[in-house]
Amino acid sequence: MKIASLEDEPAEAALIRQILGEAGHVCMTFRRNRELLLHLREENFDLLLLDWQMPDLSGKEVLMWVRANLDRRVPVMFLTCRNAEEDVIEGLAAGADDYMLKPVRRGELLARTQSLLRRAYPDPAAGGEHVKLADYVIDCAARTVAHRARPLRLTPKEFDLTVLLFRNEGRIVSRDHIVAAVWGRELSQLSRTIDTHISRVRSKLALHPEHGLRLQPVYTLGYRLELTGGER
Repeated sequence: MKIASLEDEPAEAALIRQILGEAGHVCMTFRRNRELLLHLREENFDLLLLDWQMPDLSGKEVLMWVRANLDRRVPVMFLTCRNAEEDVIEGLAAGADDYMLKPVRRGELLARTQSLLRRAYPDPAAGGEHVKLADYVIDCAARTVAHRARPLRLTPKEFDLTVLLFRNEGRIVSRDHIVAAVWGRELSQLSRTIDTHISRVRSKLALHPEHGLRLQPVYTLGYRLELTGGER
């Protein structure tokens, strides 16, 4: 996963980057809020780690901008020295998903990070549930997809990709996340493979506006499945 960390203390920033990097994530650190905001306008991140107190803008101001301008399902966690109960309540009320006190502890950071990522980006292979969107029904246990009760034939990878897109309806699914979730982290050069499978899924499921869904490429970032009308 691609994670942005806002931290102005070099040693702490390096520690966070090391912990997350060793866990298989790509972590970019920023020392100023304005620098992070510039990158958020151009880059897609799967998780944001914000420091509450910064030299330029406060972490709360950044969070408010994130919730107003980015997909609300992008998880945000505060890492801060502020431990008063009213600070925790204020941060969560402003839209944060979690709150962790400094100094950073390796086990706690990994546990909280993985929990937020699992919640935001469910495993497409997880069974035991149905995903319903527009007139499509996905049975994750049986690994079947139907449109208006008509079964659709998909390969295993096409099915996993379909579940991933449907579970993230309305938000950008990055190419890195698609690779990690559908093919596994050991595969890194899959640009053409991803595009080919996306094309097949779009064709086999007939993801067109008249069917209530549209699958859009997002330049340099990934893909987004969007509702175009009708009920979820």
